[in-house]
Amino acid sequence: MLQKTRGVVVHYLKFRESSIITKIYTEELGIQSYIINGVRSRKAKHNKIAFFQPLTLLDLVVYHRAERTQINRISEVKCAYPFKSIPFEIGKSGIAMFLAEIMQKALKEESENKALFDFIWENILYLDQSQGGYINLHLHFLMKLSAYLGFAPETGQEVFAQIKEHKNLLLDEALYQRFEQGMDMLIGLPREDLGQIPAALRSGLIDYLLDFYRLHVANFEHIKSLGILREISRSA
Repeated sequence: MLQKTRGVVVHYLKFRESSIITKIYTEELGIQSYIINGVRSRKAKHNKIAFFQPLTLLDLVVYHRAERTQINRISEVKCAYPFKSIPFEIGKSGIAMFLAEIMQKALKEESENKALFDFIWENILYLDQSQGGYINLHLHFLMKLSAYLGFAPETGQEVFAQIKEHKNLLLDEALYQRFEQGMDMLIGLPREDLGQIPAALRSGLIDYLLDFYRLHVANFEHIKSLGILREISRSA
């Protein structure tokens, strides 16, 4: 059965000599994996591998079988929105890499969730189109994504209360309050106002948010892109 859908590329893996297996979060079908043959071959007529870079926004026609014994395939693919800045600005590229890795680990449902899909699509567009003020987008994305995944906190105090049940937080009272207030800002402020979060809190806030995710998302392991993101944040 053929299905039209928009999709956001999460990642891809090389498969055999010239193929890839790509994971895509789709509007109509949730998270799906597809095999694309010959895309890495020197004889390929077009550089279709570019379509499957993380966070690329696609219009797709895919083969879909609800009960399948093999990976589905893509019938048609085209870029829905060519990026203007993400591939060319190191700050945006680092954030994009982080968001893609979070999606890879957190998105597991093979079912339609249009609200979640629209949230992801719109934030990627925002990252590409923003002229500034995106430095805390990864914090906003993590906090708001938790609502779609079913474990959104109501207060910063709730976040830290849950974390403290599983690990010791070696913070003095003043610093603890600052981090708690930072979490409250992430919960309550719109994305465009998150520049108010002090740069000195970014590194700690991301660590605690990832701790929070590990309490709620199975197999939420080490985030490889976090080191790159830290370097970007330090220079911002």
